[in-house]
Amino acid sequence: MNIQYLVVAKQPVPGKVKTRLCPPCSPQQAARIAAAALADTIDAVGAAPAYRRVLLLDGQSPRPPGWTVIAQQGNGLGERLANGFQSADSAGVPAILVGMDTPQLTAGMLEGAAAQLSIADAVLGLAEDGGWWLLGLNDPRHAAVLATVPMSQRDTGELTLKALIGLGLSVAHCPMLRDVDTVADLPYVAQQCPASRFTATVKSLELR
Repeated sequence: MNIQYLVVAKQPVPGKVKTRLCPPCSPQQAARIAAAALADTIDAVGAAPAYRRVLLLDGQSPRPPGWTVIAQQGNGLGERLANGFQSADSAGVPAILVGMDTPQLTAGMLEGAAAQLSIADAVLGLAEDGGWWLLGLNDPRHAAVLATVPMSQRDTGELTLKALIGLGLSVAHCPMLRDVDTVADLPYVAQQCPASRFTATVKSLELR
């Protein structure tokens, strides 16, 4: 398929990832959850037909077979996301970016988002916490606008949508998902992907 997938990820180092899970999780347990979610995400993206798959990485991690690894560049999240899209622009094909916080992601969801780009300039998947879990662009250069969007806020998804529309882009939508930020998210997301590494890891920790 003539599509690129970008996964923005952070090396699962204890004390550096999923800190909002602590407590009741220890930093080591939170890192295990993050590592499992990332592995599930890589599997889902790997199962979707693609021109190229890119891991936009903060830190170090083994390169998945057949993937390209690019270090994140920029001062804030919006700038790093914008630069990540720009790294894909040279291929001249549409790009879809997801994070590592939705282990319930499936190849079918990604293919559905890719199909939306045949009828719209952009596709956006909003998250229940007010952010977004997926952004696809027919022209990755339009991602430059992300550098102006405040990230990690309750209205980040709304502001991203407004920014895209402000560029004159037509925007299609994916189903809303819940991403993993707090302990309350763990059982809910685990129910959505019972056979995943994420769910097996959450169950093994026997959190209370």
